[in-house]
Amino acid sequence: METFLPIFNQTLFLLIFILLGYIFAKGKFVPDNAATTLSRLETLLFVPALVAGTFVKNCTVENLSSVWKVLLAGLIMVIVLIPVSIPMAKLCFKENYLQKIATYGLAFSNFAFMGNAVMSAVYPEIFFEYTVFTLPFWVFIYLWGTPVLLIGGDTKGGKTSIKSRMKAFLNPMLIGMLIGAVIGLTGIKLPRVVLSVVDTAGGCMSPVAMLLTGMTVAKLRLAELLKNGRVYLLSAIKLVGYPLLYVAIALLLSVFGFSDRTILLCGLCVATMPTGLNSIVVPASYGKDTKAAASMALLTHVLSVLTIPLAFWLFQILMF
Repeated sequence: METFLPIFNQTLFLLIFILLGYIFAKGKFVPDNAATTLSRLETLLFVPALVAGTFVKNCTVENLSSVWKVLLAGLIMVIVLIPVSIPMAKLCFKENYLQKIATYGLAFSNFAFMGNAVMSAVYPEIFFEYTVFTLPFWVFIYLWGTPVLLIGGDTKGGKTSIKSRMKAFLNPMLIGMLIGAVIGLTGIKLPRVVLSVVDTAGGCMSPVAMLLTGMTVAKLRLAELLKNGRVYLLSAIKLVGYPLLYVAIALLLSVFGFSDRTILLCGLCVATMPTGLNSIVVPASYGKDTKAAASMALLTHVLSVLTIPLAFWLFQILMF
């Protein structure tokens, strides 16, 4: 229970912010463009600040001596997840467009906004390693997931160019990561007021991300979001099937002597997270239908309040 309760409290904390975002947007207590404003603040300030601050404190020569293992583990996981997610998406949906959205949702979970919130709150001592672990996921998201699955060509019907993919890859989070890494490795001493600003801005990341989730869902009709039965199947696969599969693989690895707690916890967090919000935000910006993606996000985020702590609790019992 010492594992279950902290994670349950953290996921419940995030769910409450989702509910608040929904209420504020649905009740017209905030302007119609509030979600857009929060999204820009999240992308350009809060997430980069959180990542930069983490790397400033933890990206040292000593820490990097073993970080390559974490990076390699993240790469292996995303390479395994993608081919597993493609047939699972086809099992859930028949339409090609929905299969792509589902593939993205299964392969690329909300390991950033929600994953960062859970790991930084419950396992702060390995949050730096978790950030490094998710780097390969970002590479695949910006070079394949977003342009191929969510956009599927530019607005003129052509293929997404290499230049466009690289522009997406060089995002504020990566830039913040690089800046934090340089400062951490060189040992540059920043003024205390600058560090305070970075820490405070980074602390805004999680609640603002959840408010944004609620505001995004509020733009759609709740009754329609809950009608699609295939979304329930996808939610079961994502929140129950994937975590159980991951725990089974972890147990198998332990038989062969692999029991790196840091790597295993990082992988578990990615495996248990609900579907990512990019599956709503990106298609919406191109005028595409987002009902199925919003249904996935709504159901998986609500149900994950129980499934995430249960998965960590089960993992803790079986592995440690």
